[in-house]
Amino acid sequence: MDQQKTGEFLKSLRHEKQLTQEQLATEFNVSTRSVSRWETGRNLPDISLLVEIADFYDVDVREIIEGERKSEMNNEVRETATKMADYANAEKSRLLTNIQQTSMVGVIVAVISIFFQLLCFKNDMDYFFILITSVIVLGVLIIITLYVNGILEKLVKIKALVTGVKVLTIALIAVGAFNAIVVIGAVGLLFFDSFTSKVEVYEDVENYRSYMSFDSDNADSIWHKCGMDETIWPQEITDSMNVADFKMIYYNPWDPNYLGYLVVDYDSEAYEAEVNRLKEYESTEYIGYYSVTGETDYELLAIYADSYNGFVYALTDGNSRIIYAEEIFCNYFMDIDYKKYMPEEYLLDGFNAKDNNPYKKEMTK
Repeated sequence: MDQQKTGEFLKSLRHEKQLTQEQLATEFNVSTRSVSRWETGRNLPDISLLVEIADFYDVDVREIIEGERKSEMNNEVRETATKMADYANAEKSRLLTNIQQTSMVGVIVAVISIFFQLLCFKNDMDYFFILITSVIVLGVLIIITLYVNGILEKLVKIKALVTGVKVLTIALIAVGAFNAIVVIGAVGLLFFDSFTSKVEVYEDVENYRSYMSFDSDNADSIWHKCGMDETIWPQEITDSMNVADFKMIYYNPWDPNYLGYLVVDYDSEAYEAEVNRLKEYESTEYIGYYSVTGETDYELLAIYADSYNGFVYALTDGNSRIIYAEEIFCNYFMDIDYKKYMPEEYLLDGFNAKDNNPYKKEMTK
């Protein structure tokens, strides 16, 4: 079979009727591109269309297939061709019905999926990308459903609607591009900041209060410390306090991290008063947070714990020394290498705030 010859024959038949490709496409409810492909031999009409085309041009199917006029086709051949066309139409209709039903089910499932994702949405990039992907899938399924049901072709003919869709698409692309640039820029700045940020270590106890959140009502202050309660620590460094050690650490590669400790040796009277003050503090639940157990090398006097932001607490050796300590961070892990900067005995037993720690895995699964 010579497809190019068949195409030339179809082209000549159209010219005989003085029709354009667009007019012929409208006659058989196909696209102008389909007619062009028939006449160039790159494609052939479906078998279901052959009889209709033959009747329209008043030729027989055999002549179209062979690309030239022959003697008149007998009734038996025409009847067989008609039956073949009817069979092909029935198969196509059955397949189209299956596709229509499947696409409708897909749209319904996608809508339900997006609904439940919105109900359970978390402020997390993974959830955001899953939601965006689901919306894109829904959009594709809607287009497929409109196409297989013949609605899309009708909508395309409404010029005002097409123009509106084009304008909306361009606007969405522009907004998406702008947001993408903003996000890429923000991520770039964060990466740059993460590589250039340094761990800041302060050991000048004379400036003690400036590192605490007591005076930092402004959330933009670097010493705001995520709103954690630091009143366990002393308000001031007084003359009756013998500071044996002090260190306050700030690091902000992505989010602020704080690590600090203050070691004070009190005289007997001051020690007793401070212990009483700390024991009156209404401590919070803390066991289990970041794998912390209830056991310590020191006596735990008071603690403020947050399941997300960490700990502020005070320990004593039972004599005259009190250790005030804190580990404040977010996203369920600490960017500071806390074992490098804080003596391990000042840490709560079992404390693990390293990236991919068990507590983080449990809370983010």
